[in-house]
Amino acid sequence: MAGENKKEQTFLEKLRHNYRLVIMNHETFEEVGSYRLSLLNVYVTISLIVVGVALIVGSLIVFTPLKTYLPGYGDINAQREIIELNRELDELQEGFAARQTYNDNIRRILVGEEIETVQAAEAPLDSVVAVDPIIEDEMLRKEVELDQELIERELLSKSANYISKEIPLEQMFLVPPITGVVSSGFDRQTKHYGIDVIAPKNTPVKAVMDGFVFVSDWTLETGNTLGIQHSNNLISFYKHNSALLKKVGSYVKSGEAVAIIGNTGELSDGPHLHFEIWHKGKPVDPAQFIIFN
Repeated sequence: MAGENKKEQTFLEKLRHNYRLVIMNHETFEEVGSYRLSLLNVYVTISLIVVGVALIVGSLIVFTPLKTYLPGYGDINAQREIIELNRELDELQEGFAARQTYNDNIRRILVGEEIETVQAAEAPLDSVVAVDPIIEDEMLRKEVELDQELIERELLSKSANYISKEIPLEQMFLVPPITGVVSSGFDRQTKHYGIDVIAPKNTPVKAVMDGFVFVSDWTLETGNTLGIQHSNNLISFYKHNSALLKKVGSYVKSGEAVAIIGNTGELSDGPHLHFEIWHKGKPVDPAQFIIFN
């Protein structure tokens, strides 16, 4: 026992024994610095450094997103957010494609081109890859579909009076947009998809039916142009106006003034109204449904 106590005392004495660390210049042997230390101080300092580094690393893992990069620390909420972001990205892409198609159709109507119905090609069955469904993804999609269905039902109930059952164009009452002399009639061969009506200067142009203004702008060819979306898939255009009285989104009544007759645009050679009617994406002769004089 006495020998063991002596060994322990000898070890503690070695730890507490003071040493001097001298830093000297290698060439001149000039003493640059001198430090007194012991093995105990060295051990304590190294232990404190190790514990401090461990605490810093542990804090970074616990309180920062670094833990998501470690195996076993996956966050189910983060996965749901990724699924939701992917779903929103898909919806944005579909909305952008639909908006692009809508803009292309409006551009074709404005320049006098008929809208062609394009059917999407079906992919061969061999090219379809089977993918196992994700439970969380399916639940989110069902919730979104249910919300979308409720929204569509609400919109349909509110707009039931506006977009009612299909009515033949011959049974619809259209107010003459302007009274005057027809100088140029409808001609599908020359792509003149409307009629030109001459009237006195500053004559107001009227809406042929109730509807919403979806185009109210100036173009190089048709000048000040206004388009109204009516019920029954009917669209009316009023071109070459000197001024537009309605903005996009405005709701107009049948017979309400929407523009002033003019002579704007490169395709106009005198004050007149170029009036067009499009039904289900196809131009129709306005003179068959409206009397202009």
